[in-house]
Amino acid sequence: MRRSLSLALLCGLMGAAQAQPVGVPQAVTNVVNLSATAVEQVTQDWLTMVLSVTRDGADAGGVQRQLKQVLEPALAEARREASPGAVEVRTGRFQVNPRYGRDGRISGWQGSAELVLAGRDIGKVAALAGRLNGLVVSQSGYSLSRELREQREAALAAAAIQKFRGRAQEVAAQFGFKTYGLREISVNTGEQMGQPPMVYAMRAKVEMADAAAPVPTEPGQGELSASVQGSVQLLP
Repeated sequence: MRRSLSLALLCGLMGAAQAQPVGVPQAVTNVVNLSATAVEQVTQDWLTMVLSVTRDGADAGGVQRQLKQVLEPALAEARREASPGAVEVRTGRFQVNPRYGRDGRISGWQGSAELVLAGRDIGKVAALAGRLNGLVVSQSGYSLSRELREQREAALAAAAIQKFRGRAQEVAAQFGFKTYGLREISVNTGEQMGQPPMVYAMRAKVEMADAAAPVPTEPGQGELSASVQGSVQLLP
């Protein structure tokens, strides 16, 4: 009789174990989704100026030589003023394209070349742009330098995290809990697009005295933001 009872009890325990598989997670309760954002207006500190030259001619080789005669000395002068971060110099587009007549045949060639100046030393970049002979400003725009962006984004992320923590503690108290535990958290930073770069129509010939003057510029504002999103579990 005892052996039958023990066997029945053992079968009952095995059946209970099979009915509730080991390792199945229990449902998590008292979970709240939250978000917090920190925003800051930052004065843009990086100026980029695109200088260009255009030439026309009867053959492609002649147009290319004319472009090089303007670009090479300007590039050499710009390199003497270059300094990492303050004034950076690089070439842009260099292209020569055919020009077609009414009969569909090539009637000549037109080429253009670009020299790009950029940096945090706004005054030096603008002054250099005004001194380079044969080139005119075709585009100019401000943005945030990498150093300033990284510095301010780190501060904004810290502020957004503090806001999130404060909000989580506040919600826990409002629901009658003492504290909370973090579950899933994501931190994101970014910049809102500001005004597009200013475009200048300065293709006409400029008097040498005026061309040597610094190009007038004025920085704008960029908006940086950091956001924290995630979920917390309210704890007693």
